Amino acid sequence: MPVLVVLIVISFSLYVFYKIKYVRSNRPIEKDWISSKSRIALGMFVGLFGLNQLFLFQTTVTYIVAAVFIILGTLNVWTGFKSYQHYLPYAAKEAADARNNN
Repeated sequence: MPVLVVLIVISFSLYVFYKIKYVRSNRPIEKDWISSKSRIALGMFVGLFGLNQLFLFQTTVTYIVAAVFIILGTLNVWTGFKSYQHYLPYAAKEAADARNNN
């Protein structure tokens, strides 16, 4: 499935992008906010990778491993999204405070 491969590459690229952005950030709450976005991208990568494996191989072991990957990816996306929602207002306030101090 070429569509899944493209989505896997995009999600992995976003993960790397957000991790680099995390390292370069100086503000603590913004770091947590960026980390939650990278967690969402990593969860998408893992889940889509597991889904892609279902189309490539049809063995019992593949089904079990793919199910584990899909479950872990879904949990990672869900916790990342909850973390994103939690830190978003604090990160916006921190950015506004930093703008006002400059």
